[in-house]
Amino acid sequence: MAKDYESYIADCKDDVAACIENMGCQPILFVGSGLSRRYFGGPSWEELLQKMAEQCPVIGKPFAYFKQAFKSYSDIGETFADSYREWAWGSGQALFPNSMFTPETRADAYLKFKVCEHLASITPKSADQVKDPALRAELAALQAIRPHAVITTNFDSFSEAVFSDYAPVIGQKILRHQYASVGEIFKIHGCVSDHASLVLTTSDYVEFQNKKKYLSAKLLAFFAEHPLLFVGYSANDENIKAILSDIDEILCPNGELIPNIYLVEWQEKITEAYPAREKLISVGGDRSVRVKSICASSFQWVFDAFAADEAAIKVNPKILRSLMARTYELVRHDLPSRALEVDFKVLEHAVSSTDELAKVYGITTLDNPSALNAKYPYLLTNLGEKLGGKGWHCAHKLIEQLRQDTGVDIKASDNRYHIAVKSGKTTINHKYSEDALTLLSSLSAGQEYTLEL
Repeated sequence: MAKDYESYIADCKDDVAACIENMGCQPILFVGSGLSRRYFGGPSWEELLQKMAEQCPVIGKPFAYFKQAFKSYSDIGETFADSYREWAWGSGQALFPNSMFTPETRADAYLKFKVCEHLASITPKSADQVKDPALRAELAALQAIRPHAVITTNFDSFSEAVFSDYAPVIGQKILRHQYASVGEIFKIHGCVSDHASLVLTTSDYVEFQNKKKYLSAKLLAFFAEHPLLFVGYSANDENIKAILSDIDEILCPNGELIPNIYLVEWQEKITEAYPAREKLISVGGDRSVRVKSICASSFQWVFDAFAADEAAIKVNPKILRSLMARTYELVRHDLPSRALEVDFKVLEHAVSSTDELAKVYGITTLDNPSALNAKYPYLLTNLGEKLGGKGWHCAHKLIEQLRQDTGVDIKASDNRYHIAVKSGKTTINHKYSEDALTLLSSLSAGQEYTLEL
Protein backbone atom coordinates (compact mmCIF):
# COMPACT_ATOMS: atom_id res chain seq x y z
CA MET A 1 0.00 0.00 0.00
CA ALA A 2 1.37 3.41 -0.97
CA LYS A 3 2.11 5.59 2.03
CA ASP A 4 0.82 9.16 2.22
CA TYR A 5 1.88 12.20 4.24
CA GLU A 6 -0.41 11.26 7.13
CA SER A 7 1.48 7.98 7.39
CA TYR A 8 4.72 9.96 7.30
CA ILE A 9 3.57 12.11 10.23
CA ALA A 10 2.51 9.04 12.22
CA ASP A 11 5.81 7.28 11.57
CA CYS A 12 7.82 10.36 12.57
CA LYS A 13 5.84 10.74 15.78
CA ASP A 14 6.32 7.08 16.67
CA ASP A 15 10.05 7.37 16.04
CA VAL A 16 10.38 10.48 18.21
CA ALA A 17 8.36 8.89 21.03
CA ALA A 18 10.56 5.79 20.94
CA CYS A 19 13.75 7.89 20.99
CA ILE A 20 12.61 9.96 23.98
CA GLU A 21 11.47 6.84 25.84
CA ASN A 22 14.73 5.01 25.17
CA MET A 23 16.94 7.93 26.20
CA GLY A 24 14.78 8.79 29.19
CA CYS A 25 15.34 12.54 29.11
CA GLN A 26 14.12 15.76 27.56
CA PRO A 27 15.41 16.92 24.15
CA ILE A 28 18.03 19.56 23.47
CA LEU A 29 16.91 22.21 20.98
CA PHE A 30 19.42 23.62 18.50
CA VAL A 31 17.84 26.84 17.21
CA GLY A 32 18.84 28.63 13.99
CA SER A 33 17.90 31.88 12.29
CA GLY A 34 15.04 30.22 10.41
CA LEU A 35 13.04 30.17 13.63
CA SER A 36 13.37 33.95 14.02
CA ARG A 37 12.48 34.42 10.36
CA ARG A 38 9.34 32.31 10.75
CA TYR A 39 7.95 34.00 13.83
CA PHE A 40 8.91 37.65 13.50
CA GLY A 41 10.62 38.10 10.14
CA GLY A 42 14.12 38.03 11.58
CA PRO A 43 16.87 38.56 9.00
CA SER A 44 19.23 36.03 7.52
CA TRP A 45 22.94 36.79 7.80
CA GLU A 46 22.93 38.31 4.32
CA GLU A 47 19.86 40.43 5.07
CA LEU A 48 21.42 41.63 8.31
CA LEU A 49 24.56 42.76 6.49
CA GLN A 50 22.44 44.43 3.83
CA LYS A 51 20.70 46.42 6.56
CA MET A 52 24.05 47.42 8.02
CA ALA A 53 25.24 48.55 4.57
CA GLU A 54 22.19 50.78 4.23
CA GLN A 55 22.73 52.43 7.62
CA CYS A 56 26.38 53.39 7.22
CA PRO A 57 27.12 56.19 4.71
CA VAL A 58 30.85 55.39 4.75
CA ILE A 59 30.22 52.00 3.12
CA GLY A 60 29.11 53.85 0.01
CA LYS A 61 28.47 50.93 -2.35
CA PRO A 62 25.57 48.50 -2.86
CA PHE A 63 25.74 45.24 -0.94
CA ALA A 64 26.07 43.33 -4.22
CA TYR A 65 29.52 44.88 -4.68
CA PHE A 66 30.77 43.33 -1.45
CA LYS A 67 29.11 40.01 -2.13
CA GLN A 68 30.96 39.90 -5.44
CA ALA A 69 34.28 40.96 -3.92
CA PHE A 70 34.40 38.68 -0.87
CA LYS A 71 34.08 34.95 -0.40
CA SER A 72 32.17 34.92 2.87
CA TYR A 73 29.79 36.98 4.95
CA SER A 74 32.36 37.09 7.74
CA ASP A 75 34.81 38.77 5.33
CA ILE A 76 32.12 41.32 4.50
CA GLY A 77 31.57 41.81 8.22
CA GLU A 78 35.29 42.48 8.67
CA THR A 79 35.16 45.19 5.99
CA PHE A 80 31.98 46.71 7.38
CA ALA A 81 33.56 46.86 10.83
CA ASP A 82 36.26 49.17 9.48
CA SER A 83 33.65 51.36 7.77
CA TYR A 84 31.55 51.61 10.91
CA ARG A 85 34.60 52.62 12.94
CA GLU A 86 35.34 55.44 10.49
CA TRP A 87 31.71 56.55 10.62
CA ALA A 88 31.52 56.39 14.42
CA TRP A 89 34.64 58.51 14.87
CA GLY A 90 33.35 60.99 12.28
CA SER A 91 29.88 62.13 11.31
CA GLY A 92 28.08 59.29 13.13
CA GLN A 93 29.55 59.92 16.57
CA ALA A 94 26.26 61.10 18.08
CA LEU A 95 24.67 57.72 17.25
CA PHE A 96 26.97 55.78 19.57
CA PRO A 97 27.45 55.89 23.36
CA ASN A 98 30.23 58.15 24.61
CA SER A 99 31.72 55.20 26.49
CA MET A 100 32.69 53.58 23.19
CA PHE A 101 35.17 56.29 22.26
CA THR A 102 38.22 55.06 24.13
CA PRO A 103 41.51 53.52 22.98
CA GLU A 104 40.47 50.22 24.58
CA THR A 105 37.32 49.82 22.48
CA ARG A 106 37.71 47.16 19.83
CA ALA A 107 37.55 48.36 16.24
CA ASP A 108 34.61 46.10 15.41
CA ALA A 109 32.52 47.28 18.37
CA TYR A 110 30.64 49.94 16.40
CA LEU A 111 29.29 47.52 13.79
CA LYS A 112 28.32 45.05 16.50
CA PHE A 113 26.62 47.76 18.52
CA LYS A 114 24.41 48.67 15.56
CA VAL A 115 23.67 45.01 14.80
CA CYS A 116 22.46 44.55 18.37
CA GLU A 117 20.48 47.76 18.29
CA HIS A 118 18.68 46.69 15.11
CA LEU A 119 17.90 43.14 16.25
CA ALA A 120 16.67 44.32 19.64
CA SER A 121 14.29 46.75 17.95
CA ILE A 122 12.55 44.07 15.86
CA THR A 123 12.51 41.09 18.24
CA PRO A 124 9.27 40.40 20.17
CA LYS A 125 9.63 40.66 23.93
CA SER A 126 7.38 37.62 24.43
CA ALA A 127 5.81 34.84 22.37
CA ASP A 128 2.42 36.50 22.88
CA GLN A 129 3.52 39.40 20.68
CA VAL A 130 3.59 37.15 17.60
CA LYS A 131 0.48 38.21 15.70
CA ASP A 132 -0.45 35.14 13.65
CA PRO A 133 -2.69 32.77 15.71
CA ALA A 134 -1.34 29.67 13.95
CA LEU A 135 2.23 30.71 14.70
CA ARG A 136 1.36 31.44 18.33
CA ALA A 137 -0.08 27.92 18.56
CA GLU A 138 3.20 26.56 17.19
CA LEU A 139 5.14 28.53 19.80
CA ALA A 140 2.91 27.16 22.56
CA ALA A 141 3.75 23.66 21.30
CA LEU A 142 7.44 24.60 21.22
CA GLN A 143 7.27 25.78 24.83
CA ALA A 144 5.54 22.52 25.81
CA ILE A 145 8.66 20.58 24.80
CA ARG A 146 10.29 21.88 28.00
CA PRO A 147 13.74 21.14 26.55
CA HIS A 148 16.61 20.22 28.82
CA ALA A 149 18.49 23.15 27.27
CA VAL A 150 18.54 25.32 24.16
CA ILE A 151 21.62 25.89 22.00
CA THR A 152 21.53 28.67 19.43
CA THR A 153 23.78 30.51 17.01
CA ASN A 154 21.27 33.39 16.84
CA PHE A 155 22.19 36.82 18.17
CA ASP A 156 18.61 37.88 18.92
CA SER A 157 16.77 37.30 22.19
CA PHE A 158 13.78 35.44 20.76
CA SER A 159 14.78 32.18 22.43
CA GLU A 160 14.66 33.98 25.78
CA ALA A 161 11.23 35.39 24.85
CA VAL A 162 9.89 31.91 24.10
CA PHE A 163 11.58 30.17 27.03
CA SER A 164 11.24 32.94 29.58
CA ASP A 165 12.17 30.70 32.54
CA TYR A 166 15.48 29.72 30.95
CA ALA A 167 18.74 31.53 31.67
CA PRO A 168 21.02 32.65 28.81
CA VAL A 169 24.70 31.67 28.93
CA ILE A 170 26.55 33.83 26.42
CA GLY A 171 29.64 33.31 24.31
CA GLN A 172 32.88 32.56 26.11
CA LYS A 173 31.08 32.17 29.45
CA ILE A 174 30.07 28.73 28.21
CA LEU A 175 33.73 27.73 28.19
CA ARG A 176 34.82 29.39 31.41
CA HIS A 177 32.19 28.21 33.84
CA GLN A 178 30.50 25.04 34.97
CA TYR A 179 26.76 25.32 34.44
CA ALA A 180 23.88 23.14 35.52
CA SER A 181 22.77 23.05 31.86
CA VAL A 182 19.16 22.45 32.93
CA GLY A 183 16.94 25.28 31.74
CA GLU A 184 19.71 27.25 30.06
CA ILE A 185 20.07 28.84 26.62
CA PHE A 186 23.61 28.48 25.32
CA LYS A 187 24.23 31.37 22.90
CA ILE A 188 27.42 30.15 21.29
CA HIS A 189 27.76 33.05 18.82
CA GLY A 190 26.90 35.78 21.31
CA CYS A 191 23.84 37.85 22.15
CA VAL A 192 22.38 41.31 21.58
CA SER A 193 22.63 41.91 25.33
CA ASP A 194 26.43 42.11 24.97
CA HIS A 195 27.61 43.41 21.61
CA ALA A 196 31.21 42.42 22.33
CA SER A 197 30.15 38.75 22.44
CA LEU A 198 29.02 38.56 18.79
CA VAL A 199 30.81 36.20 16.41
CA LEU A 200 30.40 38.27 13.25
CA THR A 201 33.69 38.97 11.49
CA THR A 202 36.44 36.76 10.10
CA SER A 203 38.60 37.59 13.11
CA ASP A 204 35.78 36.46 15.38
CA TYR A 205 35.44 33.18 13.53
CA VAL A 206 39.17 32.49 13.71
CA GLU A 207 39.03 33.00 17.48
CA PHE A 208 35.88 30.87 17.70
CA GLN A 209 37.49 28.05 15.72
CA ASN A 210 40.50 28.06 18.03
CA LYS A 211 38.27 27.48 21.04
CA LYS A 212 35.63 25.34 19.36
CA LYS A 213 37.15 22.05 20.50
CA TYR A 214 36.33 22.97 24.10
CA LEU A 215 32.77 23.86 23.13
CA SER A 216 32.45 20.65 21.15
CA ALA A 217 33.55 18.65 24.18
CA LYS A 218 30.74 20.23 26.18
CA LEU A 219 28.21 19.65 23.41
CA LEU A 220 29.23 16.04 22.97
CA ALA A 221 27.59 15.10 26.27
CA PHE A 222 24.36 16.64 25.01
CA PHE A 223 24.56 14.84 21.69
CA ALA A 224 25.30 11.49 23.30
CA GLU A 225 22.71 11.62 26.07
CA HIS A 226 19.69 13.52 24.73
CA PRO A 227 17.41 13.60 21.71
CA LEU A 228 18.49 16.64 19.68
CA LEU A 229 16.19 18.71 17.49
CA PHE A 230 17.69 21.11 14.94
CA VAL A 231 15.07 23.71 14.02
CA GLY A 232 15.59 26.86 11.97
CA TYR A 233 18.51 25.43 10.00
CA SER A 234 18.83 23.91 6.56
CA ALA A 235 20.91 20.85 5.82
CA ASN A 236 23.42 23.12 4.04
CA ASP A 237 23.87 25.46 7.00
CA GLU A 238 27.54 25.94 7.82
CA ASN A 239 26.77 26.05 11.54
CA ILE A 240 25.30 22.55 11.47
CA LYS A 241 28.23 21.25 9.46
CA ALA A 242 30.75 22.81 11.83
CA ILE A 243 29.19 21.21 14.91
CA LEU A 244 28.55 17.80 13.39
CA SER A 245 32.03 17.61 11.89
CA ASP A 246 33.58 17.56 15.36
CA ILE A 247 31.43 14.81 16.80
CA ASP A 248 30.36 12.47 14.00
CA GLU A 249 33.32 10.12 14.37
CA ILE A 250 32.64 9.75 18.08
CA LEU A 251 28.88 9.22 17.83
CA CYS A 252 28.88 7.07 14.70
CA PRO A 253 32.44 6.08 13.74
CA ASN A 254 31.34 3.95 10.78
CA GLY A 255 29.04 6.50 9.21
CA GLU A 256 25.81 4.97 10.49
CA LEU A 257 22.63 6.93 11.09
CA ILE A 258 22.86 9.03 14.26
CA PRO A 259 19.61 7.84 15.85
CA ASN A 260 18.91 10.72 18.23
CA ILE A 261 19.47 13.75 15.97
CA TYR A 262 16.49 15.20 14.10
CA LEU A 263 16.64 17.96 11.49
CA VAL A 264 13.34 19.77 10.86
CA GLU A 265 13.10 21.44 7.47
CA TRP A 266 10.22 23.68 6.47
CA GLN A 267 8.58 23.39 3.05
CA GLU A 268 5.65 25.58 2.14
CA LYS A 269 4.16 22.79 0.06
CA ILE A 270 5.04 19.15 0.62
CA THR A 271 5.51 17.78 -2.88
CA GLU A 272 6.29 14.20 -1.90
CA ALA A 273 3.62 11.92 -0.51
CA TYR A 274 6.16 10.36 1.86
CA PRO A 275 9.32 12.51 2.23
CA ALA A 276 12.71 11.05 3.07
CA ARG A 277 13.18 10.15 6.72
CA GLU A 278 16.96 10.57 6.65
CA LYS A 279 19.26 13.36 5.50
CA LEU A 280 22.90 13.07 4.44
CA ILE A 281 24.87 16.16 5.49
CA SER A 282 28.33 16.83 4.11
CA VAL A 283 30.64 18.02 6.88
CA GLY A 284 33.78 18.63 4.85
CA GLY A 285 36.20 16.69 2.72
CA ASP A 286 34.76 13.30 1.91
CA ARG A 287 32.90 12.99 5.20
CA SER A 288 29.14 12.97 5.62
CA VAL A 289 26.74 12.51 8.52
CA ARG A 290 23.35 10.83 8.38
CA VAL A 291 20.64 12.22 10.65
CA LYS A 292 16.88 11.82 10.86
CA SER A 293 14.90 14.25 8.73
CA ILE A 294 11.46 15.72 9.34
CA CYS A 295 9.83 17.68 6.52
CA ALA A 296 6.89 19.90 7.49
CA SER A 297 4.89 22.92 6.34
CA SER A 298 3.56 23.37 9.89
CA PHE A 299 5.73 22.80 12.94
CA GLN A 300 2.74 22.20 15.21
CA TRP A 301 2.73 18.41 14.93
CA VAL A 302 6.52 18.26 15.08
CA PHE A 303 6.70 20.18 18.34
CA ASP A 304 3.77 18.18 19.71
CA ALA A 305 5.73 14.99 19.03
CA PHE A 306 8.60 16.23 21.21
CA ALA A 307 6.35 17.65 23.95
CA ALA A 308 7.14 16.76 27.54
CA ASP A 309 4.82 14.62 29.59
CA GLU A 310 2.51 16.30 32.08
CA ALA A 311 4.85 15.90 35.04
CA ALA A 312 7.78 17.53 33.24
CA ILE A 313 5.61 20.40 31.99
CA LYS A 314 4.91 21.38 35.59
CA VAL A 315 8.60 21.71 36.42
CA ASN A 316 9.86 25.29 36.47
CA PRO A 317 13.42 25.40 35.05
CA LYS A 318 14.23 28.25 37.44
CA ILE A 319 13.57 25.89 40.33
CA LEU A 320 15.76 23.17 38.87
CA ARG A 321 18.64 25.59 38.21
CA SER A 322 18.44 27.01 41.70
CA LEU A 323 18.15 23.56 43.20
CA MET A 324 21.27 22.36 41.39
CA ALA A 325 23.19 25.54 42.18
CA ARG A 326 22.46 25.16 45.88
CA THR A 327 23.05 21.42 46.06
CA TYR A 328 26.42 20.13 47.18
CA GLU A 329 27.77 16.62 47.62
CA LEU A 330 27.06 15.50 51.16
CA VAL A 331 29.89 13.49 52.66
CA ARG A 332 28.04 12.48 55.79
CA HIS A 333 26.94 8.84 55.67
CA ASP A 334 25.91 8.11 59.24
CA LEU A 335 22.20 8.88 58.82
CA PRO A 336 20.01 6.27 57.14
CA SER A 337 18.62 7.21 53.74
CA ARG A 338 14.88 7.37 53.21
CA ALA A 339 12.49 8.20 50.41
CA LEU A 340 11.23 11.78 50.45
CA GLU A 341 8.22 12.91 48.47
CA VAL A 342 7.98 16.60 47.64
CA ASP A 343 5.97 18.51 45.10
CA PHE A 344 7.27 21.40 43.03
CA LYS A 345 5.54 23.98 45.21
CA VAL A 346 7.72 22.74 48.06
CA LEU A 347 10.82 23.02 45.86
CA GLU A 348 9.88 26.49 44.67
CA HIS A 349 9.69 27.65 48.29
CA ALA A 350 12.81 25.74 49.25
CA VAL A 351 15.14 27.20 46.65
CA SER A 352 14.42 30.71 47.85
CA SER A 353 17.12 30.20 50.47
CA THR A 354 19.77 27.72 51.43
CA ASP A 355 18.13 27.16 54.83
CA GLU A 356 14.81 26.20 53.26
CA LEU A 357 16.47 23.93 50.72
CA ALA A 358 18.32 22.15 53.50
CA LYS A 359 14.99 21.04 54.94
CA VAL A 360 14.11 19.23 51.74
CA TYR A 361 17.26 17.14 52.14
CA GLY A 362 16.70 16.52 55.83
CA ILE A 363 19.75 18.52 56.87
CA THR A 364 20.23 21.84 58.57
CA THR A 365 22.49 24.80 57.92
CA LEU A 366 24.58 26.86 60.29
CA ASP A 367 26.25 30.12 59.35
CA ASN A 368 28.93 29.37 61.95
CA PRO A 369 29.71 25.77 62.97
CA SER A 370 30.60 26.94 66.48
CA ALA A 371 26.98 28.03 66.89
CA LEU A 372 25.76 24.42 66.86
CA ASN A 373 25.64 24.09 70.64
CA ALA A 374 23.77 27.36 70.94
CA LYS A 375 21.20 26.35 68.33
CA TYR A 376 20.77 22.79 69.66
CA PRO A 377 21.55 23.03 73.41
CA TYR A 378 19.69 19.97 74.70
CA LEU A 379 20.52 16.30 74.82
CA LEU A 380 17.47 14.06 75.13
CA THR A 381 17.92 13.87 78.93
CA ASN A 382 18.13 17.66 79.24
CA LEU A 383 15.06 18.01 77.03
CA GLY A 384 13.11 15.56 79.18
CA GLU A 385 14.03 17.48 82.33
CA LYS A 386 12.97 20.78 80.71
CA LEU A 387 9.62 19.16 79.92
CA GLY A 388 9.12 18.30 83.60
CA GLY A 389 10.36 14.73 83.61
CA LYS A 390 13.15 13.11 85.58
CA GLY A 391 15.13 12.02 82.54
CA TRP A 392 14.99 11.24 78.84
CA HIS A 393 11.83 9.06 78.98
CA CYS A 394 9.43 12.01 78.99
CA ALA A 395 10.92 13.58 75.86
CA HIS A 396 11.17 10.23 74.08
CA LYS A 397 7.52 9.48 74.81
CA LEU A 398 6.40 12.84 73.40
CA ILE A 399 8.54 12.44 70.26
CA GLU A 400 6.95 9.03 69.68
CA GLN A 401 3.47 10.48 70.26
CA LEU A 402 4.25 13.21 67.73
CA ARG A 403 5.32 10.57 65.22
CA GLN A 404 2.10 8.61 65.70
CA ASP A 405 -0.06 11.75 65.43
CA THR A 406 1.64 13.32 62.40
CA GLY A 407 3.70 10.59 60.75
CA VAL A 408 6.81 12.74 61.23
CA ASP A 409 9.78 11.50 63.25
CA ILE A 410 11.84 14.55 64.09
CA LYS A 411 14.78 12.30 65.06
CA ALA A 412 15.00 10.80 61.57
CA SER A 413 16.68 13.84 60.01
CA ASP A 414 18.55 17.03 60.74
CA ASN A 415 15.99 19.82 60.98
CA ARG A 416 14.99 22.85 63.04
CA TYR A 417 14.15 20.62 66.02
CA HIS A 418 16.93 18.05 65.99
CA ILE A 419 20.44 17.37 64.75
CA ALA A 420 22.53 14.20 64.93
CA VAL A 421 26.19 14.90 65.69
CA LYS A 422 28.77 12.19 65.17
CA SER A 423 31.26 11.83 68.02
CA GLY A 424 34.19 9.52 67.35
CA LYS A 425 33.84 6.69 64.87
CA THR A 426 30.51 5.23 65.97
CA THR A 427 28.77 7.41 68.56
CA ILE A 428 25.85 9.61 67.50
CA ASN A 429 24.67 12.38 69.84
CA HIS A 430 21.11 13.57 69.23
CA LYS A 431 20.66 17.22 70.16
CA TYR A 432 17.51 19.33 70.30
CA SER A 433 16.65 23.00 69.89
CA GLU A 434 14.44 25.51 71.68
CA ASP A 435 11.94 24.94 68.87
CA ALA A 436 11.80 21.28 69.87
CA LEU A 437 11.17 22.25 73.49
CA THR A 438 8.34 24.59 72.47
CA LEU A 439 6.80 21.99 70.15
CA LEU A 440 6.85 19.15 72.68
CA SER A 441 5.64 21.45 75.48
CA SER A 442 2.58 22.34 73.39
CA LEU A 443 1.98 18.67 72.62
CA SER A 444 2.28 17.74 76.30
CA ALA A 445 -0.19 20.48 77.32
CA GLY A 446 -2.71 19.46 74.65
CA GLN A 447 -2.34 22.80 72.87
CA GLU A 448 -2.36 23.42 69.13
CA TYR A 449 1.06 23.33 67.51
CA THR A 450 2.64 23.80 64.10
CA LEU A 451 5.16 21.26 62.82
CA GLU A 452 7.55 22.70 60.22
CA LEU A 453 10.77 20.83 59.59
